[in-house]
Amino acid sequence: MSTLAHTMMTAARSADSGLAGPGELDRYPYAEAPVTDRVGTPAWEGGDPDLGRVGRRASGSRGRGLHGQLVQQLGQMIVSGDLGADRPLVPEEIGQRFEVSRTVVRESLRVLEAKGLVSARPNVGTRVRPVSDWNLLDPDIIEWRAFGPQRDDQRRELSELRWTIEPLAARLAAGHGREEVQQRLCDMVEIMSHALAQGDALTYARADTEFHTLLIQIAGNRMLEHLSGIVSAALQVSGGPVTGCDRPNEASLAQHARIVDALGTGDGTAAESAMRQLLTVHPEVERVVPAPREH
Repeated sequence: MSTLAHTMMTAARSADSGLAGPGELDRYPYAEAPVTDRVGTPAWEGGDPDLGRVGRRASGSRGRGLHGQLVQQLGQMIVSGDLGADRPLVPEEIGQRFEVSRTVVRESLRVLEAKGLVSARPNVGTRVRPVSDWNLLDPDIIEWRAFGPQRDDQRRELSELRWTIEPLAARLAAGHGREEVQQRLCDMVEIMSHALAQGDALTYARADTEFHTLLIQIAGNRMLEHLSGIVSAALQVSGGPVTGCDRPNEASLAQHARIVDALGTGDGTAAESAMRQLLTVHPEVERVVPAPREH
C-alpha cells in the first residue's frame, strides 16, 4: 500500500465527520477544530415560532464559529421554506434570538445576500428572495436543499447535472494529462481499492470525491473547473439516485481504473464512455435519471 493510501485510511478512521474539499486529501487528519463559539440556544418562549423551530433543529450544527453557524441556520430556514419569500429579516431580532452580536448578524446576512437568498435595500430592509433568485449552484444551497423538503428534486437534478458535466470533463482531460496528475488519480484508485477491501466507506468516499473533482479541474476548461464544487457537493449528498459512485464495489472501482487508463493513453472517447458507465443509474432504482439525448 502506498504511503498516501496508508495515511488516508488511518486518518479517516480517526476522523469520522466531514468530507475533504478538492485537493485536501494530503492534509489529513480531518479532525474538526474545537468548537469554542457556538450559537447559544436561546429561550424561544413568546418568540417567533419559525425562528424558534429552527433554533432547536440546528442546535447540533457543525462547529463553524458564530458567523458560520448563523449562516447555516438562517440558510436552512430560508431554503426549507420556514422563512418564505419576501419575509422581512430584522437584524436586531435575529441577534436577540440567537444571542449574537450585530456584527455577526450583519456579516451573516451579507453572505446570504451573496448567495441570492436575501436582499437588503434602503428604507425596505432585508427580505428573503424568491427561489428564482437563489444561486442554486452554490455548494451550501445544494446541501441545504438536499436535506430539506426539496431533497428529491435536488438529488435528481444533481445526478442529471453530473451526467452532463463529467463525461465531457473526462474526454477533455484525456488531452491534458500530466504525469503528476496521472499519478494522483492512480493513487485515488489505489486508496479506493484498499478502502473497499477493508469496508472503509469514509475513506472510499473521500478518495472518490478527490478523483472526480481533480478530473474536472484538469479538463482544461476554466468554466468547467468552476463547477467542480457542484460535483464535490453532489458526492457528499447521500440518498439520491444510485449510480456507480454511490455503490462502492468492484464494478465501480473498475470504471474508475478504466478512466485513468484512458487518460494515460490520451483516449478521450474511452474516458468519456467509462465515465458514462460509472454515472449510469441502476435500473432497480425507482427514480431513474434519464440519459441525455445523443445528437
